[in-house]
Amino acid sequence: MQQGLLPFISLVIPLRNEEAYIEDCISSILAQDYPPERMEILFVDGCSTDHTVSILNQAAKTTPQIRVLHNPHRTVPYAMNIGIRAAAGEYVVRLDAHSAYAPDYVSLSVETLRTVPCENAGGVWETRGRGYMGEAIAGTLTTVFGVGNARFRLAPRSGYVDTVPFGTFRRDLFDRIGLYDERLTRNQDNELNYRIRKNGGRIYLNEHIRCTYYCRDSLCALMRNGYQNGYWNVVTMYLCPGSMGLRHFVPLAFVLATFGLPFLWCVAGAPFFGKLAGLMWGAYLVLNVFYSYTVAEKRGWKYIPVLPVIFPAFHFAYGIGSLAGLYRLPGLMRKRTKRKGAGGTP
Repeated sequence: MQQGLLPFISLVIPLRNEEAYIEDCISSILAQDYPPERMEILFVDGCSTDHTVSILNQAAKTTPQIRVLHNPHRTVPYAMNIGIRAAAGEYVVRLDAHSAYAPDYVSLSVETLRTVPCENAGGVWETRGRGYMGEAIAGTLTTVFGVGNARFRLAPRSGYVDTVPFGTFRRDLFDRIGLYDERLTRNQDNELNYRIRKNGGRIYLNEHIRCTYYCRDSLCALMRNGYQNGYWNVVTMYLCPGSMGLRHFVPLAFVLATFGLPFLWCVAGAPFFGKLAGLMWGAYLVLNVFYSYTVAEKRGWKYIPVLPVIFPAFHFAYGIGSLAGLYRLPGLMRKRTKRKGAGGTP
């Protein structure tokens, strides 16, 4: 692409309480090889209580492309919609403050969207952690055993996929299919990509588009994240049928089987259920040992003591979060029915 023909673009970055990561994020954005005069950088803050906003305001003093917008609702879909409505660009590049971006991230994203028949172009997460536990967690999140078949996490090849992290869109796409679903605290990207596919569009993953995503750096934070993901998978499945795949509910099936099979064994007195539980856990332990070994072999043997703990901790937290979502589901259904009866938004 010739520089004079490059479109004006809007980078939209939702964030809240990201003082530990925001400076790296800003530095990587300002190091992009896309002409700075052809882009605006919209940080949409969700009522941060740390020094995030002051860091952004300081950066805006020396970088006129940066604008700081306020998101009183705090969550990501509200932030994205605020940013999209304020965007002056022909293209919208959705970024995340918990990440750092390769210098050609933006230019490759825009070029891919312009040259490949698709409505959303994205790339690959290179998961990194900070500190001993953070690096161990990053290792688990780059394996099939840890995260399933999420292609953007697993060094994939370029091609059409069901979803990508973040994404780059033509601005008029949102006029055609609508903005982000503000009911979803999580999974808003999955839902939007489902809507794109439902309307005949395609999502393309370019293996050369790269960003570094900083994962949680403690076991408690990872489990909390897994719990929330599991919970919102169920809620999203109910509110937006079809937007979530079967892989999102494997941890739920694992937790149900872990507790359900021994219960059936005791109640029904059928040894079959006990044998099935033993077979399942035997297979899980073999996989746990195998993938702990492969991660330690790649990242360092010092991580071997914690890796076998991280996998089940994450999987159980994820599955229990989905159980909590199922428990809350009747209440959500009643609230939705009342809103419909009152003429509100379904």
